[in-house]
Amino acid sequence: MDQTAKAQPVTLIYDEMYTTAGEVRSHYKDIASQLFALPLEALAQKQREAEMLFRRLGITFAVYGEAAGAERLIPFDIVPRVFGAKEWARLEQGLKQRVQALNAFLHDIYHEQNIIKAGIMPAHQILDNNLYRPEMQGIDLPNQVYAHIAGIDLVRVAENDFYVLEDNLRTPSGVSYMLENRKTMMRLFPDLFAGHSVAPVDHYPQMLLDTLRESAPPYVRDPVIVVMTPGAYNSAYFEHAFLASQMGVELVEGKDLFVHDYKVYMHTTEGPQQVHVIYRRVDDDFLDPMVFRADSTLGVPGLVEAYRRGNVALANAIGTGVADDKSTYLYVPAMIEFYLGEKSILSNVPTWRLQDPDDLSHVLAHLPELVVKEVQGSGGYGMLVGPTSTAQEIAAYRERILASPANFIAQPTLALSSCPTLVEAGIAPRHVDLRPFVLSGKEIRLAPGGLTRVALAEGSLIVNSSQGGGTKDTWVLED
Repeated sequence: MDQTAKAQPVTLIYDEMYTTAGEVRSHYKDIASQLFALPLEALAQKQREAEMLFRRLGITFAVYGEAAGAERLIPFDIVPRVFGAKEWARLEQGLKQRVQALNAFLHDIYHEQNIIKAGIMPAHQILDNNLYRPEMQGIDLPNQVYAHIAGIDLVRVAENDFYVLEDNLRTPSGVSYMLENRKTMMRLFPDLFAGHSVAPVDHYPQMLLDTLRESAPPYVRDPVIVVMTPGAYNSAYFEHAFLASQMGVELVEGKDLFVHDYKVYMHTTEGPQQVHVIYRRVDDDFLDPMVFRADSTLGVPGLVEAYRRGNVALANAIGTGVADDKSTYLYVPAMIEFYLGEKSILSNVPTWRLQDPDDLSHVLAHLPELVVKEVQGSGGYGMLVGPTSTAQEIAAYRERILASPANFIAQPTLALSSCPTLVEAGIAPRHVDLRPFVLSGKEIRLAPGGLTRVALAEGSLIVNSSQGGGTKDTWVLED
């Protein structure tokens, strides 16, 4: 391959780098001219170097359902996604607004429930949700924050037209890839960074640590913080270990902790040490076998009571899942108006709730055109993407819907924006989304950019790494 790398513009969907006339967008011009001046073979060699770096550092993820211990490298693409400063400023404002409202909603439903009393949301939508935790009722949390770390998935369909695809408020993952992608790009293309003011992201671990400190019980001046992992076989274990190391805190499993006198302690070589903040990457159901699943070996007996008494903080809080349920998602614009008195800056994707008979009828008549999701699904599993599904797959999914319509929502198949991507055949457009990470403590903060996920299969709209997707470095230009 000795030709100069060149990406072709996309005419039917929004291309992040090219206009419809085939011209490079202004914030990409210098980057594209430098990057694509390299022969395609040189770019392919850079790609191989990136893979070697990822392998050496152990940047992997496990896929559930595969052999125990099987690890994959997360695919990484060397063509960055770039945002201009003004463009990012609007996104940042919208993200902060959304997360502020979601935290207000979570505080409300576990206290006064004013959103129900006002008729904005029906009681059954909240109280009958499997992810609603009655155990959280009446617990006062520092700063009234429940979702300390939120991963908000965004998709773009036009110049200034972004939609929120979903809100991840339980144990959002992927931030370690954002950080390692940046390190890798800086090592491979130092000249690119030398000529551009790219907003840094390497301060994220310190921001996270500050957020966790701010969530500690109010009487604690120097809180002991740990990252709690389900263990080495969890799909995001690399990230758990990475973040603990970057923050300089201990990585623990449930067996490393115990509760005494309603306080949480960690076993150490010097004896028990009290723990004040747990950044937990363990789902609610497995946190405390005395309250949730009795068969859980991942949690800590007595943890919930210590939490209720204010002796330990959990990030994210128990019970946040009710706010990132895909049927609750429909109400977020109304939450923003109700709690903040503002119009939503970022729009939702138009969504049908299949427990509504009219919506169900419409969706069943248009299944080949729509995307259908389980309301409590995640990771790209359990979805139907109508336009890319076979008649047999659509028929089978129809039966699943009819068996339990309330478990599903449906959305139009969006023309996700694309970004030039290095694939085996050369440079080609591939669909992308974006997951910024929003931190909430005494204030709301986020690192500029986030994790760009890319659907590497031609025509695919599924960007999840577990479904064959990859990642890109995301640049926010400061000038």
